[in-house]
Amino acid sequence: MTSVIAHRGVVGTYPENTVGAFAEARRLGADGVELDVRTCADGALVVHHGPVVPGLGPLAELAAADLPSAVPLLDAALAACQGMTVNVEIKNEPGEPGFDPTDAIGRRVARALAESGWTDRVMVSSFRSETVDAVRLADPDLAVGWLVFAHDATTALERAIERGYQALHPFVVQVRPALVDRAHAAGLALNVWTVNADADLVAMAALGVDAVITDRVEAALTLCRPGA
Repeated sequence: MTSVIAHRGVVGTYPENTVGAFAEARRLGADGVELDVRTCADGALVVHHGPVVPGLGPLAELAAADLPSAVPLLDAALAACQGMTVNVEIKNEPGEPGFDPTDAIGRRVARALAESGWTDRVMVSSFRSETVDAVRLADPDLAVGWLVFAHDATTALERAIERGYQALHPFVVQVRPALVDRAHAAGLALNVWTVNADADLVAMAALGVDAVITDRVEAALTLCRPGA
């Protein structure tokens, strides 16, 4: 059965990547949550999509104590996700404020997940394969997935297989039956983002992808599980 993952929580009533958005995902029956993690100036792991907090500046220049109450630290976000799986997407992109070419954030995230007891309930992903590799080296017990958009998905899948990743996270328009079949034959999960249109939700479920990451949790629960 295709899992339904709430993209940055359930937004609308609550801002994205907030404790309220994650709690709402749980209330609606989502299987999991996708959230974004960055580091701030004092090394704290912060759940925030963009590199800049509006009105305050780059996260890389702010301490945790400087953050608005709506911006949670990773441990608070995880606490709001009890009973669900969590896809922790690490943000570490070249050209953005705070980019770390050493990928130390991967090691920090791995350590934080181990210390909080979440190792077996998360998948850690990133668009930067070097960050994914840093997570694997820090804790081989953590499941990791590579997010892809600009890459050819078929080529990316072979690279993910070679590197021992547990999943590939392609953009929805990249997904074809052959990609699903190859991934599953190699033992990799396909977690597809961001799947919002009714037709795409139905199509991804029919193809047997492992998860849809979606902004429309209620629609996805209905369309991906007809008759459930």
